[in-house]
Amino acid sequence: MQELNETKLELPLATQSLPIQDNICQTKSERDELRSVIHAYVQQENLIAPLSIDELSYHANAILKIAGCDAKYQDYTAILVHNELWSQRVSQIPYDRRLLLLPRCFKHQELCQAQEDSLGLICAHCGNCAIDDLQTEAEQLGYMVMVAEGSPVVMALIESGKIETVIGVCCISVLEKVFPYLEAGAIPGIAIPLLRDGCFDTYTDMDWVWEAIYLNSDNPVPRMDINSLKQEVQNCFDLKTLESYMGSPQSETEKIALQWLAKSGKRWRPYLAACVYQSLRDDSSAPLPGSICKLLIAIECFHKASLIHDDIEDNDNLRYGEETLHVQYGVPVALNVGDILVGDGYRLIAELDISNDQKVDMLYIAALGHRTLCQGQGAELCWQQHRSPLSINDILDIYKQKTAPAFEVALRLGAMFAGMDDKIGNILQQYSTALGIAYQIRDDFSDSGLEEGQSLNNHNSMDISLLMAVAYKKANEGDKKILKAFWQQSTSDAQSADQIYNLMKQLKVINDIQALFQQYKNDAYSVLSPIDNPNLKCVLHRVIGKIFSDITNMGCCNDYKT
Repeated sequence: MQELNETKLELPLATQSLPIQDNICQTKSERDELRSVIHAYVQQENLIAPLSIDELSYHANAILKIAGCDAKYQDYTAILVHNELWSQRVSQIPYDRRLLLLPRCFKHQELCQAQEDSLGLICAHCGNCAIDDLQTEAEQLGYMVMVAEGSPVVMALIESGKIETVIGVCCISVLEKVFPYLEAGAIPGIAIPLLRDGCFDTYTDMDWVWEAIYLNSDNPVPRMDINSLKQEVQNCFDLKTLESYMGSPQSETEKIALQWLAKSGKRWRPYLAACVYQSLRDDSSAPLPGSICKLLIAIECFHKASLIHDDIEDNDNLRYGEETLHVQYGVPVALNVGDILVGDGYRLIAELDISNDQKVDMLYIAALGHRTLCQGQGAELCWQQHRSPLSINDILDIYKQKTAPAFEVALRLGAMFAGMDDKIGNILQQYSTALGIAYQIRDDFSDSGLEEGQSLNNHNSMDISLLMAVAYKKANEGDKKILKAFWQQSTSDAQSADQIYNLMKQLKVINDIQALFQQYKNDAYSVLSPIDNPNLKCVLHRVIGKIFSDITNMGCCNDYKT
């Protein structure tokens, strides 16, 4: 590390007399000592980034007890723990792949000559504040520098792969708002908290800022590009590639199956398998090997077969904006195409160039997931014959059986292909359960049309619905009768649908659903805690953010007041 220039550590005269806020250690020696305790604690506990906000809070409290510090420093300590966890990873990222994010409130309110645009402050290099020195030195090293508390541009740069880490200076209140986005993207970063809020004449521990800027390692490690990986997965599903792995269709049934498999889709399940496999490789930045394509196609075969069967069972007429397969060809043909896709999935796994023991384990996991999915679908179909109100737990059990197994199969097959499932299989199972339930809650909420300003989309979306279960639990006896009649389809006209919609608004069902969604999404993060492989842990964090699009605009600490 370069020797720090002591002249750069001085605070501007305008800020030296301003008090440090109450929830931050008041002296420099106390802050340095706290950092030393954090370093020792992280080493002793062998903590691996990323950690969830709850985990950071837990460890922050433990550290404060060890250090004999007041509990009011919890948020500040959690930020420093986060920094300690990521410092080694940040040191391995080249300077020209880093972003230095400085606050506009560093500027001298009276003497600043800078202009501002939509992306932040454009420094005039007048020398009246710390921004000039920091920006000049960082840019000479190769950094990209922005003087703005937060911007969607930051997330866009990270998503594009041009930036792999952020070193930021910010007030605690903004860092609390930004953390969910860092967690969702598993973004390596170091955050130096401002010692006082207020959005003017602020200051921080400048030696910590310079230390973070110069942080360097002789072993650069590239960040796994999950956007490029998504495209690599998509490339496995054009018709020519499918034929090269599955063989040219020899019958009309095979032709229909191949065309259905090639149809557009999110490809979440093969993408999950690819993410896990790639994160467990020695070089996670290398292109996907062609050998895994056969596995990804097998996983998609299972999924596309389940869609055919679901559409028949649910009597749906549209899929991908087109007529469903059974509408185009009739139910018998569609059933048969679904069945041949299931067979193809197992055949492709059996043909993989891996050991026989791996094949047996992978086929067993796929069969177990297939069976569990059928149990969940069966529970829903049997309920259709004898409709009655369902409890929240009834619905969650169906979600667990119908949605979670597809995620689990994909994740575990990816790990097995990399030869690593023995160590992480149980974690991936718990992760899949939480992720699958959260995914289904969000989908049902979107499908219902119960967002603000909308009306109930269709009656069928309420059949196996957590919204109905929550409403039924909260309703009084009179309203329970209305909900029960609607559930049993004895009243299904537009007027009764509007009545249900208004009742759900009155009972604040949306709030409960959002809380349950957040709970299961947080569970998906928290079960990753025992993973000791940083690449795998990061990519599973990022998958959650990718699936749920956990990115919104960020702003200065006082923006929300204006």
